Amino acid sequence: MKFNRRQFIKSAAAVTTVAALPGAPFIRSAAAADTIKVGILHSLTGTIAIAEASVVDAEKLAIEEINAAGGVMGKKLEVVVEDGASDWPTFAEKARKLLEKDQVAAIFGCYTSASRKAVLPVMERYKGLLYYPTYYEGLEMSPNIMYTAQEGTQSAIASLDWLYKNKGKSFYLIGSDYIWPRTMNKLANLHLKKIGAKVVGESYYPLGSIEFASEINKIKAAKPDVIWSTVVGGSNVAFYKQLNAAGITGKTQALCAMAVSEEEASGVGPENLVGFMSCMGYFQRVKNPANEKFVKAFKAKYGANRVVGDTMACGYTSVYLWKMAVEKAKSIDVPAVVAASSDLAMDAPEGKIHFHKSNHHLWKHARIGTFRADGQIDMIYESPLIEPNPFAKI
Repeated sequence: MKFNRRQFIKSAAAVTTVAALPGAPFIRSAAAADTIKVGILHSLTGTIAIAEASVVDAEKLAIEEINAAGGVMGKKLEVVVEDGASDWPTFAEKARKLLEKDQVAAIFGCYTSASRKAVLPVMERYKGLLYYPTYYEGLEMSPNIMYTAQEGTQSAIASLDWLYKNKGKSFYLIGSDYIWPRTMNKLANLHLKKIGAKVVGESYYPLGSIEFASEINKIKAAKPDVIWSTVVGGSNVAFYKQLNAAGITGKTQALCAMAVSEEEASGVGPENLVGFMSCMGYFQRVKNPANEKFVKAFKAKYGANRVVGDTMACGYTSVYLWKMAVEKAKSIDVPAVVAASSDLAMDAPEGKIHFHKSNHHLWKHARIGTFRADGQIDMIYESPLIEPNPFAKI
């Protein structure tokens, strides 16, 4: 699938000012200043804030660590934080503000694919650079975006293969109603058919939905071996509480959540997730020196009871990957930073990772784990590093 930028800008014109952006190239002056400005753009309010607001904390931590160690090319980082408010036109507006008014060298931000799609034409028109830290559906590669979480095939294929082998042959697909869940379920349908599994149900609910009783009745009637969930954000609170109230628990039903990490668990209520599974690239209990340092520093800054999850780790890593590329390129110029990112490797909290030579995505592990009563996850499967292939034909 090819992203039609012109078509998107035309369709978005009614809700954003993207189509009216000036045609002259935009030149940032951040390099000439005593500091280098960077932007953070996430939902601090609205239905996605339950999953997204904490990413800001992780990105701020990385920026503070970098500043304490001397900054980037001898300059301290100055951060400008904006709230996308779980609203896609707002994301586009704030991205434009960060690039045009604040003149940031890079933006670390977005969570949903809808917010990223809204921001993408702004990044391309203003020649900015976005580091996107959320697992997503793939089918995209922009010269102005670096993707630091799993693209669709890196998580979907690995999880479906493991679940088919270990949990059963019939699947019920349920997700929120926007780009990522629908594309993930398209991948799931194609791959499950290929391996001989059966899809016994598929449903979508608007973001922010809180009523799942009728869907849970359908799930009970279908009796799937596995529920594969791409429900996102605040809806997960209602979804898992209502599953438990209906007697569908981790003891009675295999369920793999593709959008619930340890951080979301704290909002959902760990007691509602016990025994259910999650598929992520990172879990807080991953064992390596970089992760031990990250978790210790995060808890020291934000509190011993705070937890970290996949998108938070990817946001934290994004800041360091940008720093490494800038120092390799000896420039904050976007084309130079992107070129320096080719094959760039890092010992990250999730383990050893590196950018693909040309497609702006990272080689990633897929990990599956089971939720415990304390909201942490016991890992039960880890894949080898998986090459990113955002335009794979399944």
